[in-house]
Amino acid sequence: MTEPLTPGEYRDLMSRALEGTVDADTRPPTPHTLYMPDAHRTALYVDSTVVQGDRGVGKTFWARSLLIPELREAAATEYRINRLTRLRVTPGFGMDVGSPHYPGPLVLPSLLAGGALPEEIWYAVLLTALGQPELLNAADWADRVAWLRTNAGPAEATLARADAEAAAEDTVHLLVFDGLEHLHTDWGTRNRMIAELLRIAMRMRFGTRNIRLKVFLRPDMFDAAKQLFPDASKLSGNAARLEWTRADLYGLLFHHLGNEDDEAAERFRRITGGWQEPPTPGTPVRYVATPALRNDEKAQQQLFERIADPFMGTNVRQGRPYTWLPNHLTDSNDRISPRSFLRALDVAAETTRTTRPSHTRALHHEAIRGGVREASAVRVDQIVEDTPWVKLAIEPLKGCQVPIAQGKIISIWKDRDLPQLLREESARYTQADRPELVRTGPRHPDDLPRLVQELDDLGVLRRRDHNVDDFSLLDLPDIYRLAFGLGRLGGIPLTGQ
Repeated sequence: MTEPLTPGEYRDLMSRALEGTVDADTRPPTPHTLYMPDAHRTALYVDSTVVQGDRGVGKTFWARSLLIPELREAAATEYRINRLTRLRVTPGFGMDVGSPHYPGPLVLPSLLAGGALPEEIWYAVLLTALGQPELLNAADWADRVAWLRTNAGPAEATLARADAEAAAEDTVHLLVFDGLEHLHTDWGTRNRMIAELLRIAMRMRFGTRNIRLKVFLRPDMFDAAKQLFPDASKLSGNAARLEWTRADLYGLLFHHLGNEDDEAAERFRRITGGWQEPPTPGTPVRYVATPALRNDEKAQQQLFERIADPFMGTNVRQGRPYTWLPNHLTDSNDRISPRSFLRALDVAAETTRTTRPSHTRALHHEAIRGGVREASAVRVDQIVEDTPWVKLAIEPLKGCQVPIAQGKIISIWKDRDLPQLLREESARYTQADRPELVRTGPRHPDDLPRLVQELDDLGVLRRRDHNVDDFSLLDLPDIYRLAFGLGRLGGIPLTGQ
């Protein structure tokens, strides 16, 4: 009989398994980290051109996984998408330094400054991936764009030939685009480039049988590009969205615990039972949990309550950790980042180890609260980086209690002259040649009620009622409230006690 893991062993296993989850974009995916929620299946469809997702939900993970043959094979098997086994995949854009497949962040601005059009740049990337000899032999990207500009006919012929050859071989040329927020420091230029990329993606989607582009984008970037390319709505119909359910999150946690390469992980698999092992010796290690551990919330809760305290206090009235934790990590649109979830658990394990090493569970309930505070700090840093104006709008509310009336928020903004602050901030960073810090700005900075609605749309504010007037009550989800310093009667305190 397998000995159960002690609380200390669970803490150590979690710390090893969850190390670096906040920096997941910098770590390449591997077979043992590849977790496939059922809801992400449509994102892997070859004809799903646009894959939308907020920061930390897995866009870069899936983009990189598509580029690795063994991970594509695993996804094809588990998701039952046979077409994934018949792909030739090339990066169209990403974060790799010095990639031969696309111009990097130093080259792109010089191309644009030299008169290259976004459409020409993207077609040069596409034709290079399809093997256009003149482009493969060109000295640099400027020469590739110059060749394309004067050889439109041969370029068109290459597209037709590549499509026909791929059809004859029953394969698909797939170009994967990720990290597009780093295309250019100027927000307008970046949006125009994304709009042109989507235009070409649509042409390939509807004009060829076997050439496809897959574009991973934040929703706000897709919305901005659609303003410049109205036909992009045709791509919305088959766009996928990376979202996570509560069962998906715990399935991800257990997948990480069961795929560590040590004796504790092996015992964890034996205790929980039914894990699918690598089919043959030499196959990359990837253990797959039972459907119950992946999708059955009752089974997941029973297992998690062996790891964490059964209650978030002395009794059930204070909540159960299984439901309490994800509930306090969601934004106002009920979206949650798995990175925030895993970060909260990692911090909870370390906090319990240092403050309550002899506790009878691996995770103490107060340590879980501390994990949520840390996840909030990380999430606020992320949204401020992606949408800098949010900080200007929410920081003046520090010290207030939520829920808070819309009229009070607007009154505070008027006292601070928020519209003027937004304009000054934009001008200051632009003059300092740092327009990347105002990549996204509010659409209506002078219309404060509409500014409230924009924050609601972003998931930062949540309406407590159906009113849209000064008496409407607004809330900040804990994932933002804690780091921004707003209180809530009976809620998680801003600091540990």
